[in-house]
This record gives sequence, structure tokens and C-alpha cells, in this order.
Amino acid sequence: MTRLLITGVSGLLGINLALEAVQKGFDVVGWTNSHPLKNTPFQQEIVPLENLETLPAAMQNARPDAVIHCAAIANLDVAEQNPELTDLVNAQAPGVLAQTAKEMGIPFVQISTDAVFDGSRGNYSEEDSPNPRNTYAQSKLAGEKAVSQAYSEALIARVVFYGWSINGKRSLAEFFFNNLNLGKRVNGFTDSIFSPLYVRDLADLLLEALSKNLNGTHHFFSRESLSKYDFGVAVAKCFGLDESLITPVQTAEGSLVTERSLNLSINTVKLQNALGHDLPGVNEGLERLFNDYQKGLRQQLAAFLA
Repeated sequence: MTRLLITGVSGLLGINLALEAVQKGFDVVGWTNSHPLKNTPFQQEIVPLENLETLPAAMQNARPDAVIHCAAIANLDVAEQNPELTDLVNAQAPGVLAQTAKEMGIPFVQISTDAVFDGSRGNYSEEDSPNPRNTYAQSKLAGEKAVSQAYSEALIARVVFYGWSINGKRSLAEFFFNNLNLGKRVNGFTDSIFSPLYVRDLADLLLEALSKNLNGTHHFFSRESLSKYDFGVAVAKCFGLDESLITPVQTAEGSLVTERSLNLSINTVKLQNALGHDLPGVNEGLERLFNDYQKGLRQQLAAFLA
């Protein structure tokens, strides 16, 4: 049985990835930053990533056969307000972990982001030059470089995703669902384009990539792109909610604190060729989001905080 270390296991990707991995027969150990979850079907350890000097021993003690490094300071405004901590966690820690994985002779997957691109034109491939526009994106690109320099055989997975989280407030799908379900009006950005994957589809693809020993930089995104307004409308239709509650606006009208890249449509041909099949589309992901809702996944995840 493969022992898989997943960092950031309380996050949106971390927890869904851990549950998928357990279901597929992995022996999972999850790292959290400060507070452990309750009654999880996997082992947990508290490992603050900013304490760089403790990371090699912590990884060695976890005895993994592979590592998927999901943990990061992902809130753009928090990153902007805390650049030194963000650099430690998002830029420096990945390099330390990747170096340790290399020394242990095990696969290492670094989770990165579409935000490394400036969004000026879209359809970005792995060959396009990044140009990050905020502290978070800059730190994630620095993390990519640190991993590549430490461990050339590592896999860098750029991602953007949505799904059900432990606190119910981590993803754009939850934002639209929560507000529309209460009959509240929300804005949807018509000029903000992305290629979102359902988090469980992303988890499956990461585990598949791990099984095929992929390395280098790959784009893990939906094969389709759309605006965040259109995504909100699609969520509303999927759950039978009132799409007229979503007001189409430009991003500049949204009073956002931190600058965002706008056109982050992504080219996924490289990964599709490497895996030998198409990646899921938007409607397929939303259907799975809905099915997992009906199966009680939201309640299951919330129970880990009880």
C-alpha cells in the first residue's frame, strides 16, 4: 500500500484529495498547520510550514512513499498583507520539502496556480512565460522555481478548482450556492475567465499523474473555459436556484483589494496527451458537485470540525 503525505489536509483540495486517496486504497498521512480535524479516516500531524528547519525531519518521520504538497497561504488579501510569511510558506517551504523528497527518493507533487500568468491574453500553455500580478502569485511562482531547482523530477501541477470544503466557504461554487440558496443577490464577473476543475476530478487526475510518474510542469484544468458570471449561472441551473440574482459586472466594479489576472483560460493539451484521455468539462464537474451534495458530502466534511 502506498503511503501518501498530503500537506494542507484541512484545505479544500487537501481534504478532498485525502478522502479520494483513502477510497483508492492509499495509506494517507495529512499535515495541518495548527488545528487537527476530528474523526478522519487518515493519520494527521501538525506541521507549521513556516518553521523551515523542522520540515526535513517531519517528512522523514512521516515515512511517505510520495508527497502531494497542497498547503499554501491561498487567500490573496492575506498574502498581500503578510508578504514575509507568504514567502516562507509559499516560496521557501516547497523547496525544502522537494529537496527532502529527492533525498528520500520519492515522488513530489507541487500544487501551483493559474495566477502565475498575467491574464492579458489567455489560452496559456506550459511554454508561456509567467508574469504574476500580486504577492500570492509571485510567491507561488517562486515556489515552482524552488521545487524545480531542488528536484528536477518533481511534478508541478498548476490548478484552479472548486468544490465542497470543510467550513463551506472556500470555493466560488460555495459562494454562489450559499448566497443564492438564501435568496441573496451577488455579483458575477463577466471579464474574469478561468478553467475550473471540480476538486474531486482534480484529485483523481493528481493520483493518476502520480501513478504514471509524470514530472515537469503540467496544467490541471477543465478542458473548457468560462467567465465567473457564467460559472455562477451554471451553478444556479445545476441546483435549481434563481440565476437572476447574479448581477453581471466587470471586475473593476467589484471593489477587490488585491489585483487579479483577468483572462486565465488555460491550454491542457500537454496533460491530456500525457494521460491519454480528455480532461473533464465544466458541466461534468458541476454534475459531480451536485451528486456529491446529494450524497451528503457537505455534512461529512463539516463533521470533521465538530
